[in-house]
Amino acid sequence: MISIIPVEGIPEIRPGDVLAEVIAAHAQLADRDVVVVTQKIVSKAEGRLVAVDPDDPYAHEPLVLAEAVRVLRRREHLLVTETRHGFVCANSGVDRSNLDPAWAALLPVDPDRSARRIRDGLAARAGVDVGVVISDTFGRTWRQGLTDVAIGCAGVAAVVDLRGTTDAQGRELQVTQVCVADELAGAAELVMGKASSVPVAIIRGVDPSWLRESSVRDEVVRRPADDLFR
Repeated sequence: MISIIPVEGIPEIRPGDVLAEVIAAHAQLADRDVVVVTQKIVSKAEGRLVAVDPDDPYAHEPLVLAEAVRVLRRREHLLVTETRHGFVCANSGVDRSNLDPAWAALLPVDPDRSARRIRDGLAARAGVDVGVVISDTFGRTWRQGLTDVAIGCAGVAAVVDLRGTTDAQGRELQVTQVCVADELAGAAELVMGKASSVPVAIIRGVDPSWLRESSVRDEVVRRPADDLFR
């Protein structure tokens, strides 16, 4: 059985804060837990904040273009871009929600590295061996609604490859690769919410075989050569 536990009481995060220290002070962690941390507090701790005009709802657009390697589509003030990380998302991941109106948050420079830093810090401070997922809210092509996905991970599989195994009928799976990092991020969002000020959740009881070194950039981001739509 998997349990999803919100970590409550996390204070307002400011540039320079050590997230592992903050999380360790507010969470009861155990070996083999997966700690899901929202991108917003990672960006805050890493100083990925830029001042914008609080009275201009589109003041962040220059940041969107600066953070993009290319613009795929544009409709008025909505841009679908590809970031330096390889993510295809709205507005290069630049976000002004749950922030002072005078600031916008950029994505972490290297979310996988951010996850490794938190994981190593929790091992040092809490003495636990955990996986870490950095989550963010993305839209999905051809589907309405938003969901949280993984933009970085450490100590937990990004993708579990089931090719070569058999299904319930005994047939060999040929193409099935499960993005468990995205599934964990989406599951954690059920207890974190969008406006409840719960930026960290613990997922307990995951398959131990998932707990390995991994990377969203290496395992999840689809290369353009393998993409039928770019």
